[in-house]
Amino acid sequence: MVSTDIGIDLGTASILVYIKGKGVVLKEPSVVAFDRDTNKIKAIGEEARLMLGRTPGNIVAVRPLRQGVISDYTVTEKMMKYFIQKAVGKKSFRKPLISVCVPSGVTEVEKKAVEDATYQAGARDVKIIEEPIAAAIGAGIDISRPCGNMIVDIGGGTADIAVISLGGTVVSTSIKIAGDDFDEAIVRYMRKKHNLLIGERTAEDIKIKIGTCYPLPEPMTLDVRGRNLVTGLPKTVTVSSEETEEALREATMQIVEAVHSVLEKTPPELAADVADRGGGALLRGLEQLLEANTGINTMTAEDPMTCVAIGTGKYVEFLSGKRDE
Repeated sequence: MVSTDIGIDLGTASILVYIKGKGVVLKEPSVVAFDRDTNKIKAIGEEARLMLGRTPGNIVAVRPLRQGVISDYTVTEKMMKYFIQKAVGKKSFRKPLISVCVPSGVTEVEKKAVEDATYQAGARDVKIIEEPIAAAIGAGIDISRPCGNMIVDIGGGTADIAVISLGGTVVSTSIKIAGDDFDEAIVRYMRKKHNLLIGERTAEDIKIKIGTCYPLPEPMTLDVRGRNLVTGLPKTVTVSSEETEEALREATMQIVEAVHSVLEKTPPELAADVADRGGGALLRGLEQLLEANTGINTMTAEDPMTCVAIGTGKYVEFLSGKRDE
């Protein structure tokens, strides 16, 4: 019997699937497009993301996960089924053991919803793991040791901050400020400062290409196209990285404050080392911003994007290793 162990990073912005022995085999946006008239799914993943903000009335592109929590159960279940089949292929004869990671602040009810959706999507057994723990394993931290590691995990919908020791969470908090809020902040800034209306895909593009939360040694610029709110016509504006820092200041400072509050609650012996990771950790200047505000040496994981998925998968291997003993 062939059985595959799978780790899934169920993110608000993207879903990553890790397969034991193969690593991360799939990374796609968690977006589903469906036809309102027939209630049939039109597209899932990257194909559906391209439809965001560009669909006719009867087709809607939705994100079934909001702030790390399932907001549309049926759609999430179908999306997971699709991604699992795409990652595993038709060869697997036995249902897989799947571990899924969730933000540290989720309630038991929300956890149960993820568990049920995973069983419905075809799992033999489901293990739920908290994101900061998965991030720590994925970043190569030995979480079983009795020393404190702080993880700042910034995803699309939530930022999780936790201090981990001896394989468990000592202090943690989860705030609903993350990558999506960075995008929204850029949309608002462009409207207010340049009278320019842009969509969330354009905002994300600005964030990825020139976004920063700490002054850069060499400022960067980008030409942005949108609709002029005064004339209603298309218009191009040149935006600088300094402007993105101004646009993102409020959101990034909320993350810094959350890190502060966790540090205040951490036992003094553990307030030792800090590592940050997550898709949002790819934002320029985040390390410097945290260091400047907390005075703690900060490092970003080698591959922040796949970190949680790898950790989730390794957690499965760790569990199956225990089972084999």
